[in-house]
Amino acid sequence: MPIFTEVLAQFVADRPALAAVDARLRAPLSVTVQGRAGVGCRTVTGALAAAGVRIAPPSTAADVHVVAVAETLKPEDRRLLRASRPVVVVLTKADLAGRVHGGPLAHAERTATELTASTGVPVVPMVALLAGVEIDDDLFEALRTLTTAPADMTSVDAFLAGDHAVPASVRRALVARLDRFGIAHAVLAVAGGASRAEVASSLHALSGAERVLDVLAGTAAEVGYRRVRSALDELAHLAVETGDDGLWSFLTGDAVVIAVMAAAVDLMQAAGLRVDPRDDAEAHLRRALRWRRYAHTPMNALHQQCAADIARGSLRLLGRSR
Repeated sequence: MPIFTEVLAQFVADRPALAAVDARLRAPLSVTVQGRAGVGCRTVTGALAAAGVRIAPPSTAADVHVVAVAETLKPEDRRLLRASRPVVVVLTKADLAGRVHGGPLAHAERTATELTASTGVPVVPMVALLAGVEIDDDLFEALRTLTTAPADMTSVDAFLAGDHAVPASVRRALVARLDRFGIAHAVLAVAGGASRAEVASSLHALSGAERVLDVLAGTAAEVGYRRVRSALDELAHLAVETGDDGLWSFLTGDAVVIAVMAAAVDLMQAAGLRVDPRDDAEAHLRRALRWRRYAHTPMNALHQQCAADIARGSLRLLGRSR
């Protein structure tokens, strides 16, 4: 099936006035990070930005809303989940659960699973502080020293207090970069023979950042479909304003209708629904009837629109097959 971006690019090639619509459609996925004060929004934002994610200010209409929460969802967090855009919840400070069965990360995983079940929104634990950590020579040497001269790790204050072979200034730097959880895992890694780069890599893996990035990538189908619908609305508005018959013909033509269907199919399949891919008259008719019925069943407005677009595109394909 044709991809909407390709169909639009061909049309706007000699229409510079529509270039901005095409550019918005092709722009990298944008993410905004929101949450209560003290939950680590700034750290999560920094970790995502360091991974190449395009960060938008909370006041803008970003493609995906990341809601940072600590421990559990408060009423103000739940209000943020009602955004009209895809939402991903990051359960921050996953290392600070204290003495719990299985350790803090296992506890954070259980909490994330429970919150996902209760909200229907993906929830991913993250230790954002460790996502982009860098281990310089001084810190690595300090970690090596701690493998043979353990420090009191019962609290941050205990770790920083008193005399130790690792100077207090370096211990403070360790806490600032890794916190106690990261220090403990880094010391174990060094004791096991890990190099400086391997320590940084293991801490990055512990951070959960890659899982957050995977979940963000999983929103691509919904983001793509929403962008297609937004571009259609903008172009239709321009066609009305300018009386551009050529633009109207483009918007109602087979290429656009079928390309929009393709975007809708991507979203529905990403949601776990199967769309018959066969390309014959019988399949097109059956698909059109099925998704027309589906569009009138109780579901969210986005899926109703998708179903209608699949039915409409299937009828165009049916007409072309005869």
